[in-house]
Amino acid sequence: MSLDSLKQDLFKYVGLRLGDGIIDIELDPEHYEIAYQEALGIFRQRSQASTEESYAFLTLQEGQDTYTLPQEVTHVRQIFRRTLGDATGPYSTSFDPFSQATLNVYLLNYTYAGGLATFEMYSQYVELAMRMFGGFMNYTFNPVTKQLRVVRDPKGTGEEILLWVYNAKPEVTLLQDYQTSQWIKDYTTAAAKVIIGQAREKFASIAGPQGGSALNGSQMKQEGMSEKQALLDDLRNYVDGSQPITFVIG
Repeated sequence: MSLDSLKQDLFKYVGLRLGDGIIDIELDPEHYEIAYQEALGIFRQRSQASTEESYAFLTLQEGQDTYTLPQEVTHVRQIFRRTLGDATGPYSTSFDPFSQATLNVYLLNYTYAGGLATFEMYSQYVELAMRMFGGFMNYTFNPVTKQLRVVRDPKGTGEEILLWVYNAKPEVTLLQDYQTSQWIKDYTTAAAKVIIGQAREKFASIAGPQGGSALNGSQMKQEGMSEKQALLDDLRNYVDGSQPITFVIG
């Protein structure tokens, strides 16, 4: 389903929850939209389920250390390379005789020599070599401007690095996920109640031939605020499918 159709279904759900069709609801399409945007913003701000883990490739350019990532990227966790030192092209690599000998003698022919202990020591050697000779990259990432700055001066064009990133889930995914869509629907309904309550609160009653009628603006506003707080408590209880906090020592 498209995003527009999913949002229209959500707005219809909110309208029917508020009694549309039975009474006249004083909401324009813009009011439904702002209530939805509030629910989406709060969910992205407070829920771990609003992001997803993914990987992306980035091609380095000679002499360029700053790159702009897509808007949906929220955090860069780590950068991986497949070479050591300074690469000068897309297929550059560092040849290490000790590494090749270890691979041939101990790992590929493990039935004759080597074993798990040898493999563990070899893995530690590779990690140490990467730390000493530029296998890991230092970087800074600005989550607002989406600019990734690599603390390195690339000496060639074409090297591809792997980015371990977290992305904001698309709205289509959030509205189709059974664990997140219901929370967004309920919060949008609560936000719409607050909007209606604030509008009705300006007029305590409407004059009429039988003495007029009282409006329930204050009541609706209070209901909406209470429902918002209850939904925020639901996020703390991980009803949206978020991962609970692990043990913390210290």
